[in-house]
Amino acid sequence: MSLSIGKPDDMLAAHPETAYFWGRVAGDGDLESDCVTVRTNDETAARRLAAVAGAEQVDRRILEREYAHDTSITRTEDEYAVQVFGDLADRAGAALGLPVDGEPGGYRFGAFADHDRQLLRGLLEGCGTVCFKSGDGAVGVSFVHEDRRLLETVQSLLDDAPVDAPYGDPAEASSGHWFGVDDDAVPDLGPWLYDGSEDTGLFAPSRRRKLRRSLDRI
Repeated sequence: MSLSIGKPDDMLAAHPETAYFWGRVAGDGDLESDCVTVRTNDETAARRLAAVAGAEQVDRRILEREYAHDTSITRTEDEYAVQVFGDLADRAGAALGLPVDGEPGGYRFGAFADHDRQLLRGLLEGCGTVCFKSGDGAVGVSFVHEDRRLLETVQSLLDDAPVDAPYGDPAEASSGHWFGVDDDAVPDLGPWLYDGSEDTGLFAPSRRRKLRRSLDRI
């Protein structure tokens, strides 16, 4: 999607835009029977997601969020929500195996096999974390989600990526489950995930900036 192009004709067809959008929804979104919601703390990303989905507005609120690995730590940040009303949620649940109304999901992303980079980028920005490990001189990438099945899906996508990205087993976290990509793999995985993103606009500027700056430090 160039920044001037709007909503795809079919939100469930295989496009870079839809792969990125549904990755974001799976990572940090909800499906109810008549509404798809996706959240982000990056306003630019929210407006780009809204453009992809044809949403009319972006809602902003101030949120106090628990840190994924330690719920005793909280931080205050802006959160932006994009909502799409209608039958899209039910259609996405049936076609992509996304959980609707809290029911278990199957996460069938095979339709986006030709756009796995955009799908993984959306998942990273939806439920991934990026941190600079000053003691080790390394950059850490991990994925955190309440649904272990989603994390196993992310691992399958990493297995199929053209860069080597080994990872640890999912473990319990205060907010569900998590796993980390091996630190040695991040310098190759990070640039691959964001390659070409400048031309498409399918990324959150704040997340890409944090990853690039962290990698520059090593």
